Amino acid sequence: MSLKSLIFLSLAPLLLAQSSSDFISTEMGAFEAEKNRFAHYKQETEDEFKSYIDAVEKEYKNYQKELSQYWQEPLLSTKTEWITYSKDMRTRSSVNFEKATIVIETIALSEEEAKERLKDTLADVVTMDTKKAHDSDPLEQRLSKIKKPSLVTDDEIKPEPILSSVIFTNEPSKDELITYVEKKSKDENIRSSSSKKIQGANIYRLNVSLPSDTMLKRSKIYYDEVKRQSLRQKIPVPLIFAIMHSESSFNPRARSHIPAYGLMQIVPRSAGIDAYLFLYNEKKLVSSNYLYNSKNNITMGSAYLHILYYKYLKEIKDPQSRLYCTIAAYNTGAGNVAWAFTKTNNKSKAANVINNLKPDEVYNTLLSSLKYDEPKEYLKRVSKRMLSYHKVYE
Repeated sequence: MSLKSLIFLSLAPLLLAQSSSDFISTEMGAFEAEKNRFAHYKQETEDEFKSYIDAVEKEYKNYQKELSQYWQEPLLSTKTEWITYSKDMRTRSSVNFEKATIVIETIALSEEEAKERLKDTLADVVTMDTKKAHDSDPLEQRLSKIKKPSLVTDDEIKPEPILSSVIFTNEPSKDELITYVEKKSKDENIRSSSSKKIQGANIYRLNVSLPSDTMLKRSKIYYDEVKRQSLRQKIPVPLIFAIMHSESSFNPRARSHIPAYGLMQIVPRSAGIDAYLFLYNEKKLVSSNYLYNSKNNITMGSAYLHILYYKYLKEIKDPQSRLYCTIAAYNTGAGNVAWAFTKTNNKSKAANVINNLKPDEVYNTLLSSLKYDEPKEYLKRVSKRMLSYHKVYE
């Protein structure tokens, strides 16, 4: 063997080690750079989204401030109430899906003027679909002008009946609508009180009761999509309906203070991100418009139930015990469910405890040991409503 070859063989391990070291160093440097770029991107997108949310909240507050010029209580939509105002802000309608009532109020200088407005508004409310409700809402028109961040996914709101299918057997004719409005707006259903905001004006209030089976009729609008997502996500139909009922009372315009949106009250920054990633393998935030689309909302809500049941709580062996924990977790999070059993957020540790309990014991532990009262009541309501929807749809 030549001296040159011997020297090469002797140095080869050192050269290889140096080469490997350089390679690893280069790769780690690239990895760290990529990691830093991702962290920077994540921070930028979070800042961008926070700015967007702040702008939305600012618009809500500005709108309420303007409403307060006319109304002692400038109400806005909630989880169970759909509230809209006329462009001049002097007439508002409130549909309470939980109580099955419509309340229409108008600020007017004369009774004759008030009655005409009340009738016109009632006719609009009972025939309005979800798309028209969104497009004609003055607040939504303002919010639409706020630029959405690039990472936010938006969508169109599809026209679906809100109250017409609850009140009428078929789409009402003009004569049927007039008859309904005249019947419901009789003098005995109208009350008046003096306005505390507009001198010389009164607030005229019309109260209308919706049919007693309003909730059931509202649920039927969504049956096909609920059934589709039930099969797709292996989640029972009665559970999806019971969650929807408990979250929004089937109010398609539901919005909570968190904020959460739509029928199943999806929070964009938590359940929304998890569900979208699970469904589409992409980390995205979704807009309120996206969640006011009933198909999107039911798809994401059902997906989140799947994540809770089959991923976060998968170590719980008994199906009924896991179901109870899933219901509570939809309201308060899987970590808080674990805390009820271990006083920690460790889901695996909690599963070990739960697996040594009977389903009834799991249910009772959740009712006694969850951190907050809201998820305790939520668990009771959803469990009871599941039985009702099982009788209707299963």
